[in-house]
Amino acid sequence: MKTTMLVLFVLLLSLASCKTELKETKKKYELILEDGIMVEKFDSTNVNQNRFTENNTTFTEGAAFTYTFEHLTSTQDTVYFTWLEDTNDYRFAWKFVPVDSLDENTIKQVKITVKPGLEPMITHIPDYNQTIIQYDYLTETGKAPFVGSSGVIENEANIWMHPPRDKYFRILELNPFPFIKAPYEIGTTWDWTLTIGSGWADERWHVWEGQIENQYVYTITEKKKIKTGVGQLECFVIESVATSRIGQTKLISFFHPEYGFVRLEYTNIDGSKTNLELSEYATVQ
Repeated sequence: MKTTMLVLFVLLLSLASCKTELKETKKKYELILEDGIMVEKFDSTNVNQNRFTENNTTFTEGAAFTYTFEHLTSTQDTVYFTWLEDTNDYRFAWKFVPVDSLDENTIKQVKITVKPGLEPMITHIPDYNQTIIQYDYLTETGKAPFVGSSGVIENEANIWMHPPRDKYFRILELNPFPFIKAPYEIGTTWDWTLTIGSGWADERWHVWEGQIENQYVYTITEKKKIKTGVGQLECFVIESVATSRIGQTKLISFFHPEYGFVRLEYTNIDGSKTNLELSEYATVQ
């Protein structure tokens, strides 16, 4: 009899422990569809500025992704760009340079770092609901003459990221953004739309008046092992197309659950190409 009572007591303790564990691991948010992307919605009493980053498994706080890049003209010539100081408009303060004319101001890499909190975005957008990422645009010596900030959305339903969009990289606003949606399986397909104003126009690729609406279609087409700067990785390949009244752009992205978008192959609005490839990855220990 005593043995039976002891077994029942242990079983009850075990069940109570399981219930407590389930309660503790219950999600602190619900997912809602916002502008075609699934985002986390927290209770209004949760003002923790790290709430949109705590559940991330790829874009974790402090993670740093460094990419090499190249621009291929429509005639397949490789060029880079140099940032300029003597201009009245920061957005256009750069110029293309051929590979035999690089200097100390030529940008060779982009480093994307996941930042804590919601600054500086929450200052201008009180209900900002993305993980903050910082872009450092690096010269060959590792100097970052200018930086930018934007956001990434990560949860169990999807990962969506703003690409670098400062100076030369403003060209990427017209392309599909890096985006993967669950289930992470070959054949998964989805769409998205984005309205883009003429403030993103540049005579070096395309000029238009008013707003355009990009219509995107994304498809996970295969899993493929590729060589990267952080080793051989098996990635999901996402092929995407953006179409608007000014033309069409494309992006082939290679996604790895730990290292994120390890390769991005853009076809731009003017037929040129922008390729970014992960060369270094670091996390906070």
